[in-house]
Amino acid sequence: MPGRTAADTIRILVATDSHVGYNERDHIRGDDSWKSFHEVMCLAKNKDVDMVLLGGDLFHENKPSRKSMYQVMRSLRMNCLGEKPCELEVLSDMSENFQGAFNHVNYEDPDINISIPVFSIHGNHDDPSGQGHFAALDLLQVSGLVNYFGRTPESDNIHIKPILLQKGNTKLALYGMSNVRDERLFRTFRDGKVKFFQPGTQKEDWFNLMTVHQNHHAYTETGYLPENFLPAFLDLVVWGHEHECLIEPKLNPEMNFHVMQPGSSVATSLMPGEAVPKHVAIVSVTGRDFEVEPIRLKTIRPFAMKEIILSEEKEIKNLAKRQDHRAELTRHLMAIVDELIEQATDEWKEVQVVEDVEEEPPKPLIRLRVEYSAPGGGNYDCENPQRFSNRFVEKVANTNDVIQFYRKKASASRKAASGADLPEESVLAQLAVDSVRIEKLVREFLEAQNLTILPQNSFGDAVSQFVDKDDKHAMEMFVQDSLKSQIKHLMGVDQADEEDLMDAVDQHRSKMEAMFAAGELKRTRKAKMKPKPTNWNSDMDGNWSDAPGALIHSSDEGREDDDEDDAGSVVAPAKGRGKAAAPKKAVAPAKKAAAAKGGRGKKKVVEEESEDEDVLMIDSDEDESQLFVKPAAPARATKKVAPRKASPAKRAPAALRGSGRAAAAAAGGKSQSKLDFSQPSFSQPRSQANGGNKKMKELSEDEISDDDDDAFEPAPSTATVRSTRIKR
Repeated sequence: MPGRTAADTIRILVATDSHVGYNERDHIRGDDSWKSFHEVMCLAKNKDVDMVLLGGDLFHENKPSRKSMYQVMRSLRMNCLGEKPCELEVLSDMSENFQGAFNHVNYEDPDINISIPVFSIHGNHDDPSGQGHFAALDLLQVSGLVNYFGRTPESDNIHIKPILLQKGNTKLALYGMSNVRDERLFRTFRDGKVKFFQPGTQKEDWFNLMTVHQNHHAYTETGYLPENFLPAFLDLVVWGHEHECLIEPKLNPEMNFHVMQPGSSVATSLMPGEAVPKHVAIVSVTGRDFEVEPIRLKTIRPFAMKEIILSEEKEIKNLAKRQDHRAELTRHLMAIVDELIEQATDEWKEVQVVEDVEEEPPKPLIRLRVEYSAPGGGNYDCENPQRFSNRFVEKVANTNDVIQFYRKKASASRKAASGADLPEESVLAQLAVDSVRIEKLVREFLEAQNLTILPQNSFGDAVSQFVDKDDKHAMEMFVQDSLKSQIKHLMGVDQADEEDLMDAVDQHRSKMEAMFAAGELKRTRKAKMKPKPTNWNSDMDGNWSDAPGALIHSSDEGREDDDEDDAGSVVAPAKGRGKAAAPKKAVAPAKKAAAAKGGRGKKKVVEEESEDEDVLMIDSDEDESQLFVKPAAPARATKKVAPRKASPAKRAPAALRGSGRAAAAAAGGKSQSKLDFSQPSFSQPRSQANGGNKKMKELSEDEISDDDDDAFEPAPSTATVRSTRIKR
């Protein structure tokens, strides 16, 4: 192999888990995430790398705020755009890796000057969601700032195709797999439904680099991605999602590839893994060899953490047997916190360059974990954690959780006030609020319970969607769908015995849990929203989709609301869904029964409003045959005739002002729910206008002519109606 030169070296800046937008509303720590990301992008420009590889979780939320999106786009534009040409040559079909209108790398776009391309996969925080299944990275890609690859449209049938790049004599095959739920991905690998593609020629000449965003450690039996699931032909794996920085590549002797874990660039939890100094790395690939240059980040807020056991501290181990020792214990713990503050500040100063030492150090993050179990039946009188933390308001950034007290594992099972079993103390100690995954917390709690109706694993998934994805209707939809499924199942049970019904409920719940675990039960139903009211102010009242009354719980709910609106004398044009409500009720085959529903009055409102309004808002689940009545011949602007049969009892409002009994009898026992005195609603044939003493005969649709100017006659007097009833 001939000697390699700098022209054959591909220099890649590797970073993961930027979490831009984390805690952005905090007045102290709100800018930490985007400042560290900006430092990473500035390093890419200053070090003159060929490309940047991001391993997921660029944003902390899948719906990033405008501020977060602005700061990311600003950093990318400042450091990635330029006149320097990109020396990477694309050898593969880009349409295999990029979707949409711009199915190519951004630096090959003739309208954009990209000097440093950024390649990124999505993580579990910035994953696609919502209508269209778009991610925040899709916005960056369509703007030409990021190359978003590694999508997994089907989580149970994954095809991973590389992006083939070349610089000089070095060939790089870049693989990417965005985040998939760990349990599901484990099952997909186990079933052999993950397929990796390799270059068709010169396979031995390619350096195979892959980035993933999954659990690296076995938190549960199947809740992680084992390294030996990945193919052995890989050379280097960049592992995202884990926040502990392990920047030095480690060799997997079984698979014969190296694994690098850059970790996060901002501390999102006060855990030991976050206290490790934060780094990014420049990976220089030459042929099939690579070198790693770690670079420590300087804009990271200093973080110091310590754990102590009170019974082993020489100064205070005997305090448990004394009375009124809270003040002395508090002073001892405050001294330890002051030492941690000084330690964190000194470490931050050591990283800074000489000319920046005069800059005031940022307030550090401090976490002191205290195990306060007292031996021999004593007791340590500890101060309230939040009150203790507030003593350092002007010294630390996390003023509410500086200290954390915990006890040793209790041997006896713990119970809540309601009598429900709780997880062990050690489990709760590990499930800290700032580090726990919601699904894990729910699972740990529900394992000690016995749910009767709701499936447990689906419950945890719904809570996770509510908390992590900000899906405000996830819980409501989950409960509604679960109850609907149970009721449907119980309706098919023949036994009426209570014990048999409970067994059927339990069996169906177990079946739903098994289906969800197998990936067969998915929440495909999307929440349907009611139209936003005209008087709704989004600035003052918030988003209409977040309002409790915005969700349509059933297909009949929207129509019931519209009927209430139609009952008034004034119909608001904005509530267009009410136009389809009246024909929906007319499901009887008899035209006479349909006419008695009062739908003709509503039909007239629809016709009048259709002159100014072309859009008819309907429910997608409704049958069109029930929504739209049979079209009639063109009517005149001032006089309209409904295309249904006229009931002889409903002659005119004047007749209805008579006796209530007479009106009821004339209606043939049918009730009329709405009276409209503003305009006549039914036609009266000319031949019967003066023939009140003769038996009235219903007219067919063919006998009603829209061209008859006298289709609507004046109402007869009340006396005429009464005389008609006497003769009948």
